[in-house]
Amino acid sequence: MAYAQEDEVVLWTPERKLSWSDFKGRPSANSGAAAITASGITYSFSAQGTNDKMVLDFKVDTYFYPEKSWYIPKLANPTILGHEQLHFDIAEVFARKLRRILDTTQFTGNAKYEVKEIYRNILHELNNYQNQYDSETNFSRDTVQQLSWNKNIKKILND
Repeated sequence: MAYAQEDEVVLWTPERKLSWSDFKGRPSANSGAAAITASGITYSFSAQGTNDKMVLDFKVDTYFYPEKSWYIPKLANPTILGHEQLHFDIAEVFARKLRRILDTTQFTGNAKYEVKEIYRNILHELNNYQNQYDSETNFSRDTVQQLSWNKNIKKILND
């Protein structure tokens, strides 16, 4: 009998920073990028209550996916690694936003749909924010913007 092995994941924590050895995927020949960080937010929950008011017990995590993340060694440097770390940190910012929303929303008997809709909206915002980050920093090439983003995300995570 065969069992599918789950892909390796790295859970976001304030102490654990990414290193190039975490990036285990194969570089894309047609990407043009020096590195790609695959990260995401997962959730699980249980609900109890009535059709009018459900109370949720939920868990939200931010993960980095080593097998889907890659870099080109000859282009690798500490600046690019820092840029990729911030992509992971930005995912955690949005995981915290998801936790806050789930914590303060009044759910009904339709909680499964309601949570899925909130999650979908957060992922959409996260994607737009990640694209804005790459655009404003020119993929880490604009050092002034990169330092500004580093400072802003660090402040958000420390608040």
